[in-house]
Amino acid sequence: MVAVDVRLRGGRRSETPMTRASDVLREAAADPDAAARTLVAADEAAARALAQAIERHLATGSLDQLERVWDLSASQAGSLFGISRQAYAKWRIAGIPAERRADLAELSAITALLLDYVKVDRIPAVVRRPADNLEGASIIDAVRQDPRRARKAVEHMLDLRRIQP
Repeated sequence: MVAVDVRLRGGRRSETPMTRASDVLREAAADPDAAARTLVAADEAAARALAQAIERHLATGSLDQLERVWDLSASQAGSLFGISRQAYAKWRIAGIPAERRADLAELSAITALLLDYVKVDRIPAVVRRPADNLEGASIIDAVRQDPRRARKAVEHMLDLRRIQP
């Protein structure tokens, strides 16, 4: 959340840069395309840097959610992507490489499905349990092999239409 610092001077409110930033965020929520055009027109290099920083923070949030919901250590989370704990730590600082963002998107989609259909406290057991439609592999094992296939398997597992009378 953005902090707003409004001070009274002579009975009038004095705006600080934080209140202007807050106004920009409100405008961006109402019309993100217009806000983006305004930022790019004002300073394209700054807009690109901001977009990269926002993307890095959003990806880090996805990694945090993955670790928290699946109950993974940094080492275990790194192994889902086939990388070391040290490389994973670098991702958290510098951002996820473009070629690995699709894998993170698949994991985020799996996490969202699990959160929709499974009690949060049971998700760590669910992702570790062998599954019939994964030939006895767990969701974690399937993600290590092919995140896209794992997402499709989870979608199938949670598709309640197949068990309706």
